[in-house]
Amino acid sequence: MSISISPISVVVIVAHPDDETLWSGGTILSRPTYEWFIISLCRGSDPDRAPKFLKAITTLKATGIMGNLDDGIEQIPLRRIDVEKEILALLPYTHFDIIISHNPTGEYTRHLRHEEIGEAVIYLWYKNKISANQLWVYAYNDGNKGWLPKSVEKATISHTIPKKIWEKKLQIITEIYGFPANSWEAQTTPKTEAFWQFTNPATALKWLNSIK
Repeated sequence: MSISISPISVVVIVAHPDDETLWSGGTILSRPTYEWFIISLCRGSDPDRAPKFLKAITTLKATGIMGNLDDGIEQIPLRRIDVEKEILALLPYTHFDIIISHNPTGEYTRHLRHEEIGEAVIYLWYKNKISANQLWVYAYNDGNKGWLPKSVEKATISHTIPKKIWEKKLQIITEIYGFPANSWEAQTTPKTEAFWQFTNPATALKWLNSIK
């Protein structure tokens, strides 16, 4: 009798179309047997970015959905409860083996939506609104704009992407999303991807409170 083994399920919850590729595209491409679901909380009605997101996640061999959180240049703060509601509304189900999302301090200086989403995800996990065995939080910084965002050396998980996979990741950024080779996005595209890993929601919340 053969035993069926379910694939590892992962939800990637990000602010914008391209965040999924920029910060974790190599991880996604390196694990083709995983079941990937990607949520972009902004730009769902953007006639330019929305089709590109759908093409990008197809290239990543993932499925996904987009929301329409405010993404104006003013970065007007959103209530955490509203961000949480939007995340829950877009989830196909509420248990995953792994959740991947933004760092509550962001990946660079600074984008409020990244920070708000990272915080909301931790609270949803802590309140058991999302169930998962692990939470992986992006581990990048730009030294307060001192350099392009790069992986944190002491992060729990850190891996250098094989050259061919990095090239495919860069191709998604430049050819699908259309960022020029000299753009911030293309120059930033990390060759090493890093995450802070948590297996306990209470530990993640304690960490959040220590860095905010």
